[in-house]
Amino acid sequence: MKGNVGSVDRLLRIIAGLIIAIVGVIFDSWWGLIGIVPLATGLFKFCPLYVPLKISTTEKE
Repeated sequence: MKGNVGSVDRLLRIIAGLIIAIVGVIFDSWWGLIGIVPLATGLFKFCPLYVPLKISTTEKE
């Protein structure tokens, strides 16, 4: 599994995931679980949706 999420994209995903999860906890809503998706894709540096779309935000070597 080759990483396809670049550093800026990764940082934005982690921040967005944390914000969504925190807001879900604050408002006592299950919607906060959606924050796991951007958080996980940011931490693992891999987005499954990017594969069929042939997108990569990593820097070219």
